[in-house]
Amino acid sequence: MEQLNLFDDLNVSNVPSEVKEEYENLVKTLNYHAKRYYDEDTPEISDYEYDMMNNRLKEIEHEYPSIVSPDSPSLRVGWKASKGKTVKHNVPMLSLQDVFSREEVDEFVNSVREELGPDTEFLVETKIDGLSMALRYDNGILTTAVTRGDGITEGEDVTENAVEIEDVVRKMPHPIEYIEIRGEVYMTREAFAAVNEAAEARGAKTFANPRNCAAGTLRQLDAGVTRDRKLSLFIFNVQETRGRTFKTHSEGYEFLKENGVKTIDMYFKCKTADEVWDAIQKIGDAREDLPYDIDGAVVKLNSISDRERLGTTIKFPKWAIAYKYPPEEKETKLLEVEVNTGRTGRVTPVAIFEPIRLCGTSVSRATLHNQDFIDEMEIGIGDTLIVYKSGEIIPKVKGVNKNKRPADWKPYKLPENCPVCGHKLVREADAADLKCVNLNCPGTIVNGIVNFVSRDAMNIKGFGYEYIKDLVEQGFVKDVADIFYLNEKRDELIEKKLLGLAKNTDKLLGAIADSAKNATAENVLSGLGIPNVGKATARELLKALKTIDSIMDASVEELSSVEEIGLISAQGIYEFMHDEGNRALLLRLKTAGLNFESTNVAVSDVFAGKTFVITGTLPTWTRDEASKFIESNGGKVAGSVSKKTSYLVEGADAGSKATKARELGITIISEDELRALAEG
Repeated sequence: MEQLNLFDDLNVSNVPSEVKEEYENLVKTLNYHAKRYYDEDTPEISDYEYDMMNNRLKEIEHEYPSIVSPDSPSLRVGWKASKGKTVKHNVPMLSLQDVFSREEVDEFVNSVREELGPDTEFLVETKIDGLSMALRYDNGILTTAVTRGDGITEGEDVTENAVEIEDVVRKMPHPIEYIEIRGEVYMTREAFAAVNEAAEARGAKTFANPRNCAAGTLRQLDAGVTRDRKLSLFIFNVQETRGRTFKTHSEGYEFLKENGVKTIDMYFKCKTADEVWDAIQKIGDAREDLPYDIDGAVVKLNSISDRERLGTTIKFPKWAIAYKYPPEEKETKLLEVEVNTGRTGRVTPVAIFEPIRLCGTSVSRATLHNQDFIDEMEIGIGDTLIVYKSGEIIPKVKGVNKNKRPADWKPYKLPENCPVCGHKLVREADAADLKCVNLNCPGTIVNGIVNFVSRDAMNIKGFGYEYIKDLVEQGFVKDVADIFYLNEKRDELIEKKLLGLAKNTDKLLGAIADSAKNATAENVLSGLGIPNVGKATARELLKALKTIDSIMDASVEELSSVEEIGLISAQGIYEFMHDEGNRALLLRLKTAGLNFESTNVAVSDVFAGKTFVITGTLPTWTRDEASKFIESNGGKVAGSVSKKTSYLVEGADAGSKATKARELGITIISEDELRALAEG
């Protein structure tokens, strides 16, 4: 992420150089991760990791006030709205000051009691891990739903999606003139599991946790998706009213409940610091039993007049804090390392350890990622691992308790050969992962075939995972080429009902034959699972070398001369194409009648010299169809936005590419505008 020098206009002469460097890195890193969290709903680190970095940033700013940069996350509430229509905030949707220890909780409670008196009443309630949203009602009728956005000025209008959430009341039975309420949109663990199961079934990308899924769903453009994913909502505050006032926060809750509005369902009234801490502990103990994720407990004043008396800072209300629970972690003994070979040939080591219970579930496995991760953690069989759950969902290895290390300890090393087929493993370009490049590896075959027959490759309709799995297990298919010779075993397939009865068998065999006849060389090449060769790279290779045969015979130098293919990628393609087993398989595919010659013939040169990037879901075209249209008119399709991008073709649910295009001032067009552009 490009940044200006944070210190150009700051008087930081009294700040040690190492502190300046640390601070600059913290600002850059935190802003990057905040963008991933708020704008793209694709966080790369846990909330806890972010919070710890943010705490260090605040420590530096407190010690050296002159260092505070205009870019500092400490000066920002949320993140600027970037999708769809925006709405001005009537009431700022501020965040809460996070605290992480009992000392900080006690300090807050005691300082408030000292200012307001010993009878001051606090509410302690669950802090839902979701996406903040405000709802506005005129005379009981829902008019607008808006996300937090930047928290001060504006958020995104999500009204169409909000009305699809079952917990959102559209019309209050006991209305007042006007009310704005604020809550948290979230997903239950059950709803989240259903979404990911459906995604896995269709081969789509799954979500990392319920918060990401809820946020991405609420902010996308298809309200039907919101309805299908079964989002939920808790209201936690009355923001503004006309026609009625409330003396306390809990009184506001009672009014909302009378109107069928679902409010935070677990809270405690407290007066002393001991009572507040006890309530925090009770909520923490109940986390495992809740059907949804929480990441903390909120401590807030009950009296509205007391809140007004204390006021707010530019970022936080002074009358509330959020206590963040530390990630739950436990120690367990590493029993073995299971090495798996996936669809792409990537070899993944998985720690198998004595079962432990984390966040309400029993876990006994966690990924060890790759050899670099294992070396960094200094992991060996018999070690006592420290395991925690990231985002309450995914078990991760945090480290090793070396004090409990066995006397005969040895560092663990991944095998040099594939654990399934014995083929020598290779390390990916610019990556830490090991891969098996043997197309005939049984460890990759099922998922490799699933990829090969998918819509983005050979597009064989009706050829699902279960059929492929059964065919592989029964010995009918050993590699992707065998698919195109299944017609020779029609009678045996029908007899064993591996593809259903005769009618269904013939239908699928017909779909395979149609694919062999109609699929392009690009479909064939990109479906093979060659490291670093997706659709875009396959397109460039065939544009330059014309046929798969030519690619098979090309030298490393010839391959690296193809646009956007570096020397390391070229070396990987060369090694793949010169593997004896892979060459034999490619010959069988060609013998089966698959297209090995490029059919990418330009219709016009109207897009000559222009580079396009496609993002989001287009109304009628797939990205592949749009790419072919652009290339057939002389244009080039790139995978990422840069200053060299001529146009961004934007569809529904566009993400970070659209944001970057706007930041760079790149022209953004729709599918219809792309067609019109080609017509001149």
